[in-house]
Amino acid sequence: LAELVVELTGSRSPIISGPPAPEDPQRRCPDITLARRELQWEPTVSLREGLDETIRWFEHHIAEPGSGV
Repeated sequence: LAELVVELTGSRSPIISGPPAPEDPQRRCPDITLARRELQWEPTVSLREGLDETIRWFEHHIAEPGSGV
């Protein structure tokens, strides 16, 4: 995920891995069976598209560091 964020943003920040926090889940693959069954809902946007949209939102709504805003 971090590599994809770096790719989409053009960031030159290093990716640093460390031990997970004690409360960090071991598996990040949510089961959306309940949402599909009860709400007839499922994702319609890919991870890449969703991250790209999120990054663009932050670029337009969050001030750049040092801008004084």
